[in-house]
Amino acid sequence: KRTETVMIPTKNRKTACVSSQVGCPVGCTFCASGLEGLEGNLDVGQIVEQLICLDSTEISNVVFMGMGEPLANYNNTMQSVAIMNHGQGMNIGARHLTISTVGLVPQIRKLIKEPYQINLAVSLHAPDDESRSRTMPVNKRYPIARLIQACRDYVEATNRRIFFEYVLLDHENDTPEHARKLVELLRGLMCHVNLIPVNPTENGPYERPSDRRSSVFREILHGAGIPNTVRQEKGIDINAGCGQLRARALDEAVEEEVG
Repeated sequence: KRTETVMIPTKNRKTACVSSQVGCPVGCTFCASGLEGLEGNLDVGQIVEQLICLDSTEISNVVFMGMGEPLANYNNTMQSVAIMNHGQGMNIGARHLTISTVGLVPQIRKLIKEPYQINLAVSLHAPDDESRSRTMPVNKRYPIARLIQACRDYVEATNRRIFFEYVLLDHENDTPEHARKLVELLRGLMCHVNLIPVNPTENGPYERPSDRRSSVFREILHGAGIPNTVRQEKGIDINAGCGQLRARALDEAVEEEVG
């Protein structure tokens, strides 16, 4: 089995985007990682090994935003966090570690009790149940009201802001009405919204919105006092952007063997 890891170099930092599973069980319709479903959890050593392969001495930040749902592999994810954070491990500050989740409510509540001051990123991608359920099947199990309440409880208990990931899908979740609903949903919550124009995936059903549509969406959030940024595009040319990760090397090996 294979998984993928990404190094994101910028001027002031080197961020490792690590995977927690082979494949993904949650099946978001705009993401390539779950095309074949879940093939297995990575163990603690396999998660940490990804940093070693990237040269852990140069890594300043780690995001659990690669293949898989980190909180569905909860124990191994948290043990790997402990190793990355430990002074005799990789000595990466907890505030430089970010765990992303599609919104597994029980695990978010469990995370509240953890001793590490890590960052939590929640993949939201829609402001209402109807829109979110179309693209994220997990919403049928943990609807938005339950998810946002868990997020509010997390912020109240930890006094740490939450990052919301919002992939912009042309004419699907990027209208001014969606933006206004998002404002109402997040009003009063200590958070930051990362807007991500969808990246192309093989046979993907969604198109990237125009710069104008993205700008209007962002302006509505900004005008309501919701902090937000548009994520800078990196690695799209090598299929390493958000939502593009998939073990293509294995696919190519299989094709060669069949051929």
